[in-house]
Amino acid sequence: MADPDQTGIATLFAQIQYYIVESGELGPTLATKLAKSLKENGAVQHAPSTNNANISFDGLTHIISTTIDFEGYEKAEDLLVPVVTPSWVEASVAKRRLANPRSHSPDPRLYFSGLVVCTADLPDGDKDAIVGGVLAMGGLYSSAITKAVTHIVALNMDPAACQIAVAKNLNCKIVLPHWFDDCLRLGRRIDEGPYILPNPEIMRKTLTDRIPETARPDLQSAISAQPGPLPTPTGSPSPERRRLNVFKDKFVMLSKDLEIGSRLRGTIEDLIKSAGGSITGSVNTADIYICHYREGMEYKTASWNGKVVGNLPWLYHLITHNAWTSPLRRLLHYPIARGGLPGFKKFRISLSNYNGEARIYLENLAKAAGCEFTKTMKQDNTHLITAHQISEKCDAAKEWNINMINHLWLEESYAKWQIQSLTNTRYTHFPPRTNLSEVVGQTPIDRQSLERNFFPKQAKPQEDSDDDEPTEPVTKMDLTVARNKISNSSAVQPPSSSNEKLPVHKPRNLEGTTPKLIKDPRRLSEGASLRTPATSRFKAGGKENETPSTTSSRGAKDRAAVKIHNLAPDIALYEKERKRVGGVMYGRNKGENREAELVQKRSVSREAEEDADDESRPAKRPKKAKGAPAMRLLVTGYSKWSNNKKKENEDKMRLRDLGILITPDYLTCTHLAAPKILRTQKFICAISHAPNVISTDFLEACLEANKFLAPDAYSLHDPEGEARHNLTLSAVAGRARTNNGHLLRGQAIYCTEHIYGGFDTYKAIVEVNGGKCMLYRARAGSITATRVGDVNEEESEEVEYIYLISGVKPEEQRLWLKFRQMVTAVGRLPRIVRTDWMLDLALSQQAQWEDSYEVTAGEAGSGAEA
Repeated sequence: MADPDQTGIATLFAQIQYYIVESGELGPTLATKLAKSLKENGAVQHAPSTNNANISFDGLTHIISTTIDFEGYEKAEDLLVPVVTPSWVEASVAKRRLANPRSHSPDPRLYFSGLVVCTADLPDGDKDAIVGGVLAMGGLYSSAITKAVTHIVALNMDPAACQIAVAKNLNCKIVLPHWFDDCLRLGRRIDEGPYILPNPEIMRKTLTDRIPETARPDLQSAISAQPGPLPTPTGSPSPERRRLNVFKDKFVMLSKDLEIGSRLRGTIEDLIKSAGGSITGSVNTADIYICHYREGMEYKTASWNGKVVGNLPWLYHLITHNAWTSPLRRLLHYPIARGGLPGFKKFRISLSNYNGEARIYLENLAKAAGCEFTKTMKQDNTHLITAHQISEKCDAAKEWNINMINHLWLEESYAKWQIQSLTNTRYTHFPPRTNLSEVVGQTPIDRQSLERNFFPKQAKPQEDSDDDEPTEPVTKMDLTVARNKISNSSAVQPPSSSNEKLPVHKPRNLEGTTPKLIKDPRRLSEGASLRTPATSRFKAGGKENETPSTTSSRGAKDRAAVKIHNLAPDIALYEKERKRVGGVMYGRNKGENREAELVQKRSVSREAEEDADDESRPAKRPKKAKGAPAMRLLVTGYSKWSNNKKKENEDKMRLRDLGILITPDYLTCTHLAAPKILRTQKFICAISHAPNVISTDFLEACLEANKFLAPDAYSLHDPEGEARHNLTLSAVAGRARTNNGHLLRGQAIYCTEHIYGGFDTYKAIVEVNGGKCMLYRARAGSITATRVGDVNEEESEEVEYIYLISGVKPEEQRLWLKFRQMVTAVGRLPRIVRTDWMLDLALSQQAQWEDSYEVTAGEAGSGAEA
């Protein structure tokens, strides 16, 4: 008696028809071994084709490949034929059941495919997040330590799972959970080396330690959209050249926009012919279309018809490697757009920490996108693209407020043909010990974006279709033709005299409702006999649709007749129901079908239906829209809202109903409410636009009276505060109206990084008063010459000074000498001041100076309230 286990294995692949794609990693030896194993277990192999160009998808269930970079992959993806790695065969045989194809996919988008992860003593929340991310990205989870586990996730080497892996010398890596977090944030699989226990690099290195460079020789032939030298010897054909077969049985068309000389064109054509291909001048007969720009009718026609479209560097790549690769895999292997990506021209981009092929690739990609690329970075640069954050350019970008992102922003903006948002954390994430050069060039062209932007379907010229069912409505004349063509169909009677049209896909009565029909087997038999045999959806020749010959108008007439024949059973049944006493609605079992009567009542008239609805139920009362607020109020220092978010929200809603909108925007507020004169950011920023300053007692009074009260009766009176700050609120309001937000116009103000109150606080105060505030870290070129012409003549003396707002911490004092040297170098006078200078100036709305504002070494803190 046969072993049941062995019998199960023998029928394991009984329903499988597969195709093996040979490549560098999957050579003939491994392919033969896989084919033998599959055959022994009942699978059927499809015959291989040259360069995998003509894969037969008829009955095909699986494609076995170590890469998605083969010619038939796009079609396999469209037909939902899974592409799996050889490990799928091994896993299926080992488990005696078919493994999940998603866990053995070569698709780089499933970057955890092939991983089997086990967690060790992690918190439940972290464990669930990691397992969910691994499963979503193609990996597997194992609750126990087995030989199949590739990664153990742990915080240290103490858990039992880690000790077992070490004792049994298992071939797996023990990594920190940080690795999965960084991979999921980037959407790319990075090297796990810096995260491997027991001595992970991210734990023993500091943020300032140099990160090693990463070489990317695989980008060599895809670093530019402009072709380099032709990769072929100039003499007689060499043995290598004679073995080229990458273009076998393919027709190649070279576009005129390549602008290459006749000699170079002739050499390229000779190479294509020697590789088994042919040259054509018609885009309709071509299999491959080579052009430089994404424009012109030939480009659109080739794209609409599913031709392979690439540029000259891609063609050179095929000749160099004699192996197929999709032009969509590399961004610069596809034709570029003239003028670049819309909106990119205004960007000035610089690079940092990328080297070698990766740097050249990103430079050329930035230029192809249409931006201005600069090798050196200045303050007018808009973006810095960096592989990590350790460089002088990165420090300067932080100081100059230049957008700092990784290369994924540039690649995905180009691939999707839309500027991606800088707020996406994927573009601003930099793993601590990873050089992101290692994942450069992994972004493919987005096929849907190409179609949407460069060859939309709605712009495609219409052709005669051969659909099984017509999409046009059938008129009275069509019904007459149908009756003449239907034999032995006495049920068909002349239609009514109306000119209504009947939809083809479903029989509908002319009253707007669908009759309830008896299931008649005759209808099925008639429909089956009148239908034409449907052609196979997918053709062996590689074309998905087959267009019949249309050499004469007779073909179109025949197709129209067949379509009307298909409609005949519905026409006959409709006319038969129409003849019944009582019409279509009440032809059978009137008393039984009470629902039909209700349907008739509803279908008599749309207006009657609306009237009935109005009478049967009252109309919903629309929500009363709140009018424009009578007051836009900014509140600061209100103690009753401090640490009581619930009361704050309730009070704000009540105040809004009274016409008072509480706003945090100090630029648009009409009133400012505070218990006294304060040196908070809200108070100082708002005062520069001269709002009416009132007491917070106004809020309490309005809430208590539940109505809007006159705010003039609650003006802020704070004699002690006015005396302490040496000002009057009325005078400040007058000066603020005169200044109109230009008190610091043309003035450059610098702040140290560790200033009391935070840099953002002083930046807001300076900018709301018309100045420019920048973070100072003693980097070269950080001093910007002030524009004297923008300042009033009486203020010209003050413009001679450039200010640094600083505390007296040791790390701040180290910046002073460098600041004085740099200011003096541009012909200005340096002043290093405490925070009180800026707060008093903004609060009083007038420029003032006292020697006490200048800080000196050894002082204590300034004690500012900001």
